[in-house]
Amino acid sequence: MQRVKTDVVIVGAGPVGLFAVFELGLYDLKCHLIDILDRPGGQCAELYPEKPIYDIPAWPVISGHDLTEKLLQQIEPFHPTFHFNRMVTSLERLDGGGYLVTTDEGEEFECKVVVIAAGGGSFQPKRPPVPGIEAYEGTSVFYSVRRMEEFRDRDVLIVGGGDSALDWTLNLQPIVRSLTLVHRRDQFRAAPDSVAKMTALRDAGKITFQMGQVTSIIGRDGVMQGAIVKGPDGAVEVTADRMLPFFGLTMKLGPIANWGLNLHENLIPVDTARFETSEPGIFAIGDINWYAGKLKLILSGFHEAALMTQAAKRIVHPDDRVVFQYTTSSTDLQKKLGVGGAR
Repeated sequence: MQRVKTDVVIVGAGPVGLFAVFELGLYDLKCHLIDILDRPGGQCAELYPEKPIYDIPAWPVISGHDLTEKLLQQIEPFHPTFHFNRMVTSLERLDGGGYLVTTDEGEEFECKVVVIAAGGGSFQPKRPPVPGIEAYEGTSVFYSVRRMEEFRDRDVLIVGGGDSALDWTLNLQPIVRSLTLVHRRDQFRAAPDSVAKMTALRDAGKITFQMGQVTSIIGRDGVMQGAIVKGPDGAVEVTADRMLPFFGLTMKLGPIANWGLNLHENLIPVDTARFETSEPGIFAIGDINWYAGKLKLILSGFHEAALMTQAAKRIVHPDDRVVFQYTTSSTDLQKKLGVGGAR
């Protein structure tokens, strides 16, 4: 696998990580973002996409989904590269300076600066209360879809009633042999459009919806053949050789705890001039960091991203003079953004 070289690796693609792309881009720093989720937005996208947020400057109210969309629109001129469904497993300082970042997929990223914008840590999927499910994980039971082709011509059982469950029901239905969606009730927490499309597939006989809960898996040696679903009318057997449970996520510090950073109650202490950690060239912004007076607000993370960028520029291009400019008056910055008279 070819090693990727870039200026900055950002761990976490939530709002603060996305805004860091904007600030770094103004100084011509190229970014790769790595996130364990299957989409950008972090907590905003995964935990409360429709929940209103009231303390984003200039927006009296905005949803987590819309905030993510606005940030993605803002960073389009800088063409960041996203790597979703990935966890950073190791961080190694290189002899010539900079860092080697490795993911659980074996991908390697060589960079001068690492920015940890991982919120409260990495999201870990909640394991459903099904006896013996551990024996099937990684072979028949999966908590995310990394490659859709792995589900082609399979009998797929999706469990859950949120956006992830409905999204993958719609995305996988065209390529699987059969698909059964199981949810404990016939009301869903997903986007209304997704629910309507799923209902249309059910009514057309293209998927099966089973109300209830999975109580056991049928199979042996990690190979799944089906599952027992207990519903209001009793238990039924569902044929399936792949199961995707979407029971939400919990937040854990994960491998970050082993990166040699001086931790403070599972948070990363930083200075407030650069937001640099105890390791030179590694920065922490957003909810993952700690300093005296820290406020866990998205707008605080935006401020931290701006100051971090000043220090990151000096590390990546130590011979360049760092000139602070305003986007309102700098034709150079406006040209990068493709706005104003610089279009």
